[in-house]
Amino acid sequence: MSGILYVVGTPIGNLGDWSPRAKEVLLNSDFIAAEDTRVTLKLLNKFEINTPMVSYHEHNHKTRSEQIIARLLSGESCALVTDAGMPAVSDPGEELVCLAHKNGITVNSVPGPSAVITALAISGMPSGRFSFEGFLSTAKLSRKEHLESLKNDTRTLIFYEAPHKLQSTLKDMLTVFGERDIALCKELTKLHETVIHTTFSGALSTFEATPPKGEYVLIVSGAKEEEKQEITLEQAVAFAKKQLNEGQSASMAAKLAAAYSGIKKSDIYKALIEQ
Repeated sequence: MSGILYVVGTPIGNLGDWSPRAKEVLLNSDFIAAEDTRVTLKLLNKFEINTPMVSYHEHNHKTRSEQIIARLLSGESCALVTDAGMPAVSDPGEELVCLAHKNGITVNSVPGPSAVITALAISGMPSGRFSFEGFLSTAKLSRKEHLESLKNDTRTLIFYEAPHKLQSTLKDMLTVFGERDIALCKELTKLHETVIHTTFSGALSTFEATPPKGEYVLIVSGAKEEEKQEITLEQAVAFAKKQLNEGQSASMAAKLAAAYSGIKKSDIYKALIEQ
């Protein structure tokens, strides 16, 4: 019998948010797969947990995944944790969970805080429909193409952003989306938890005077229905061709073009292949 992979949420700022069940699972697992063992060690020491750890992060997850899967198949149980929040969300743990399912290994959730949902809940922005977009690329061209694919999306958009990239991202958003409302959330669950309600221009003015510090969750209002531009199939195919030139597959290029234009992916893909 194979073991169980537990996907365990950890506090995003306040240790009081950690659940008794999460503590129990980490205590009783055979080993813990941690994004940064130094960060997780502080949590383990706080709650007197001595379970051994292995590192599992973006630089070693390809080889480490195979090792962890092998141990799970041999009957050991593993608790997967990230530095803060739920693993596998904008996190290499996604690959490990996928591999566990492919190998018939049971995956159990031990839910905990999530920066995405926490920020949305306290932002006051529309939450009926939203799209989590994670971190934008550090490459300017890729970042703008990502934003271009979202400019007609009427859902609330959620991004993660680091302080050193925040101003560049806000400028790109203003250029691509035009002026919109935004809520900037930081220090979630901590003593100085902050939500700034403003616009792209307002945020840029604020950060020119006082440079941003700390990680941010950006909650951006979606496009208004009347602001959506009519895009032709030819324009959508041209957008898809650009994605192909950047190394995307035909299927992914058509998918991005569909999000950008509102035209069916199948129609774009067919036209793309024909050309």
